[in-house]
Amino acid sequence: MAPNPMPKADVDLRVLDAYLLSDDAPEECMMIPDLDGFLTGIAVGPEPIPRSEWMSRIWGGEDPKFTGTEEAELVLGTIIGRYHEIVAQLEAGPDSFEPMFEQSADGRLIVTDWAAGFIDAAMLRPERWEALIRDDGMAAVFWPLLLLGADDDNNPPFGAPPVPAESMDELYENADEIITESVFRIRAFWQQHTGDPVRKEKPGRRPTDTRRRR
Repeated sequence: MAPNPMPKADVDLRVLDAYLLSDDAPEECMMIPDLDGFLTGIAVGPEPIPRSEWMSRIWGGEDPKFTGTEEAELVLGTIIGRYHEIVAQLEAGPDSFEPMFEQSADGRLIVTDWAAGFIDAAMLRPERWEALIRDDGMAAVFWPLLLLGADDDNNPPFGAPPVPAESMDELYENADEIITESVFRIRAFWQQHTGDPVRKEKPGRRPTDTRRRR
């Protein structure tokens, strides 16, 4: 029977990072930055997603290998713990929001994988997220995330228009602030239009099927 991990009070992402980089993790599993964006997208989305469904996306189409129940509970519990940590940060407000961006050797933030993970979450319910594109005010809020996380700069997802290189440079330069504002405005939009003030995942069993972007 699959373990049923509980949220951890103190989330140690170093343990999770080490596992995701190990040979036991599926080849196509998410890494910390895109996983963090993915969990954020789940947390702010238009409807609760069953845990079994969103957890399965993390592993890239294969089952993760664990040395035993203890390791499984530690790894899966850390993922779930980070999800609840993100929810708590969102409820506390923008000043408490701490997305796990990558950082280059010279100290620059790299946000593309995080944004790609956020898009992966939106693609679980694309027909619902398209409402943002149809809303004149929210389209401009959603576009930065689509542009930052696009696999192809000339063809961003959800039909977002590509922008000139100089505009992308400005977007990258201010990406951390833009992402925070976009996330909170998207969250507020869905709260207003769904009547659900808190995005909570539905419980489920450990997953078996998913994909991932490196």
